[in-house]
Amino acid sequence: MVRPLKKIKKNIRLHSEGTTTLILFGICAALFCLLFGYVFSFQSPLFWMAVAILGAVYLVVINFFRCPIRIYEGETEDMVLAPADGKVVVVEEVEENEYFHDRRLMVSIFMSLFNVHANWIPIDGTIKMVRHHNGRFSAAWLPKASLDNERSTIVIETEDGTEVLVRQVAGAMARRIVTYPAEGEACFIDEHLGFIKFGSRVDVYLPLTAKPLVGEGQRTTGNQTVIATLK
Repeated sequence: MVRPLKKIKKNIRLHSEGTTTLILFGICAALFCLLFGYVFSFQSPLFWMAVAILGAVYLVVINFFRCPIRIYEGETEDMVLAPADGKVVVVEEVEENEYFHDRRLMVSIFMSLFNVHANWIPIDGTIKMVRHHNGRFSAAWLPKASLDNERSTIVIETEDGTEVLVRQVAGAMARRIVTYPAEGEACFIDEHLGFIKFGSRVDVYLPLTAKPLVGEGQRTTGNQTVIATLK
């Protein structure tokens, strides 16, 4: 499978998933400040305190919707890249009962509110399955979140027939999971897998023969950190 040639870019943009949120939040914040100033006076310290607080919150929301353009420049064959920015919270053998129905090596990455929440394709291959599940919105770092929370499951088959499962899991604040690829499509490292709004995790299930290259507590950079090799 030949990866498409891409021009390397270093700039950072805002993700399209945040356009509506940022516009609505900005309008509501502006109206609130105008009303606050009208009631308490635009010269009041309370007015400027409200402006400062809402401005700080708006900057946090903008930071959340950052969308770095990243190109992985290393060898990609048999390499599994981190699908998200965040912290590794699980590296262990588990029973995967939705698709494989056997034991797999699970690497789980938790994304805090301050991480980039765009998700990347972790390995070159073909999308074999995409399935969305409704569920709860418990804290994303809890082990049961992978089974109980709202989630999307994506299975990628490599050129040699190895299957890797990626699961996007919603967190306590997340209310929308977006998954871009469709079944049957070719997918490549450097491409976006999807987006999860406001706190979440991404789990990757690998064959037991895979060699993990990260440990619990380690920070990852989406589409840059190699989390495992398949052979």
